[in-house]
Amino acid sequence: MFPSAFRAHPWHGVEIGADAPSRVTAYIEIVPTDTVKYELDKATGLLKVDRPQRFSNICPSLYGFLPRTLCAERVAAYCEERTGKTGIKGDGDPMDICVLTEKSIGHGDVLVQAIPIGGLRMIDDNEADDKIIAVMRDDALYGHLTDISQCPKSVIERVRHYFLTYKHAPGSPDHAVEITHVYGREDAYEAIRRSQADYTSAFMGVR
Repeated sequence: MFPSAFRAHPWHGVEIGADAPSRVTAYIEIVPTDTVKYELDKATGLLKVDRPQRFSNICPSLYGFLPRTLCAERVAAYCEERTGKTGIKGDGDPMDICVLTEKSIGHGDVLVQAIPIGGLRMIDDNEADDKIIAVMRDDALYGHLTDISQCPKSVIERVRHYFLTYKHAPGSPDHAVEITHVYGREDAYEAIRRSQADYTSAFMGVR
């Protein structure tokens, strides 16, 4: 057996970390310099090109997902609890995460250690599509933040604007994306826990 010859699947083969949800391992798909939107190919575990970024709308943070999480019934129920909306479903993807850092990282397909500080409660065509906001561990500029309330409002507004507009194109009908709340650390922790439980239920048969 030669374990080093085999690459772990970023979604299923990487641990989120023993200290989750207060500290997590994040798999990064996109960095702010990317002009193409990359996303994980779920079957192979490789990054694939999804589409060119729309115009000058560039993701303002590292962007990826949390391994061994899933946005399904528990995440959707939490969204309904917090918004008062009904008929929400999970989007069937791992939990998304944006990681703030002062460092320039040249490409995705990397793992980073991150500290969740809050999130965006996003609904995309009646699907719960939360975006956890985190800081890179030990980052010189953002590493001291422990809650999203401490983060400059301009930074959060840039992230909000990106997700509200990144699927739009001139002349096309508006895509039904809504961000109902910018929430703090404890809500982020709960969303992560529920996504872990959804993953365990879906892929490990544990209810």
